[in-house]
Amino acid sequence: MCAIEYYTYDDYIKWEGNWELINGMPLAMSPAPMITHQAIANFIANELTNSSEDCNECFVASEVDYKVHDDTILRPDVVLTCNETNEAYLTKAPQIIVEVISPSSAKRDEKYKFEIYEKEKVKYYILVYPNDCKAKVYRLDGKEYDKEGDFTTESYIFKESLCKASINFERVFKKFRK
Repeated sequence: MCAIEYYTYDDYIKWEGNWELINGMPLAMSPAPMITHQAIANFIANELTNSSEDCNECFVASEVDYKVHDDTILRPDVVLTCNETNEAYLTKAPQIIVEVISPSSAKRDEKYKFEIYEKEKVKYYILVYPNDCKAKVYRLDGKEYDKEGDFTTESYIFKESLCKASINFERVFKKFRK
């Protein structure tokens, strides 16, 4: 008989390397993301930080653990979170989560994390496609996400966030257009 192992946060914090944990199942993260992936995540973090700098309740972070449940720990590329008091990991649903899509993470980001963030009431979820220089912005409307649109050169203002943040996608993708 084969037993399926089930893990929690207490196990997760002991592991070496980069992992996520979804419903007790460990998922290895790829080696360090491609340079374009990291650069785009940094540009988005800068856009969010600069546009929300007057907000004292919120901050922007990259590659931080979000403990959804004891058996589900995710590591979004970029978050804007408000009124968070825990120093070890995020405990509250961020206002904005950004995932930069890699071929190895596409299904996880587009399906599994999408469903988790929606259920946890993350107000905005952004999927960024570096090869296409495109971002898909989703806004929580009640219980489910509505797609706000595909953005390539436009700006988007997060009107329903505690801090009135924005992202100018022209600036984010400028160096990566072919």
